[in-house]
Amino acid sequence: MKICGQKIRELREGRGYSLQDLAQKAKVSVSYLSEIERGTKRPSLKTLERIAQALNIPRDQLVEADGRGLELGQRVRLFRERAGLSLTEFAAKVGISPSYLSEIERGNVYPAVDTIKKLAEGLQVPLSSLWGQGETLGQKLRMAREEQGLTQAELAKAAGVSAGLVGQIEQGKVQPSLKTLEKLGAVLGISPCYFIAEDAGVEEILHQMSPDVRCLLLDPKVQAVLRLVCNCTEKELRFILNFIQLYKRSH
Repeated sequence: MKICGQKIRELREGRGYSLQDLAQKAKVSVSYLSEIERGTKRPSLKTLERIAQALNIPRDQLVEADGRGLELGQRVRLFRERAGLSLTEFAAKVGISPSYLSEIERGNVYPAVDTIKKLAEGLQVPLSSLWGQGETLGQKLRMAREEQGLTQAELAKAAGVSAGLVGQIEQGKVQPSLKTLEKLGAVLGISPCYFIAEDAGVEEILHQMSPDVRCLLLDPKVQAVLRLVCNCTEKELRFILNFIQLYKRSH
């Protein structure tokens, strides 16, 4: 969890608090607070909440923008509490048990992609706010696999690799060879480039789109078409781009 230690210090000094003053209000030791401000210690969400209350600001202002740097469970809890929903209320809203939601928030379990989508919809935040920026290769593989309703064993069998290898790739424990990515991509119907392409710049492109277009991109059918585009050759892709340009000029 990435905490803005510098921001805590700036807010503290802006309010005229000494380290001792804020430490006393937040019920932490002076040395521990000093280490938090220097970025050498990472406080728990509970401690961060006490610091935020002592500074009279929302807790999420002390973490990186949009919750970046938090684990998925911590993101869910942060947005849930911001929405003023209790664990039981939010669990009922998204159709899962309170105990399962609690396990997700504590980081004891990692939910399926469909569940993450339900959580994002229930919190009325973009999926990327929970999923995070720049998904890992393993996360991308898991998302593509689950969207096609395949188990790790089924994908592994179809690709001619072991189920254990697929599991290790998804957990980020091993980096697969390009040959393995090609096998997995062939089964999933997507290009190996999808797994290794950097996401930098995508957010900027999305911001430039109209709200209607951004909404349309969430349609599963549109996303299916985009995945097909990933498998296009350079010649095929240029044909599609030329067709789009021709269509725009004629209309």
